[in-house]
Amino acid sequence: MRNIITALFLSSLLFATPAIAGSGHEHDKDGGHSHAQNTINSEEAATRAAMKVEQLANKGQIDGSWAGLEAASIEQKRYKNGPEWVITFKNGKVRDAAKQTLYLFFSLDGHYIAANYTGN
Repeated sequence: MRNIITALFLSSLLFATPAIAGSGHEHDKDGGHSHAQNTINSEEAATRAAMKVEQLANKGQIDGSWAGLEAASIEQKRYKNGPEWVITFKNGKVRDAAKQTLYLFFSLDGHYIAANYTGN
């Protein structure tokens, strides 16, 4: 019986797939994995927001006249879920006065959150 258990154990080692880490990841200075998120600066926030406005305009989610506009203001605001970048665009070509200001919200590490015309 002992020989059968030993044989089964050894054969299971032959068929087990070893877990091997692949390339494409980094280690921090202590040899561990770093999951820290880097905060982007205001210029990077404005660049990402302009690209997102372009994308929203191309998809027809906002008027095409928004494409190519530069940010009117960039600021960090604190909300209940934490601080966010708020990038504001102004567009006088839009007839509806309530929709002449577009607000885009990004996390501090640069991920798009939302866009609206209210700023809330």
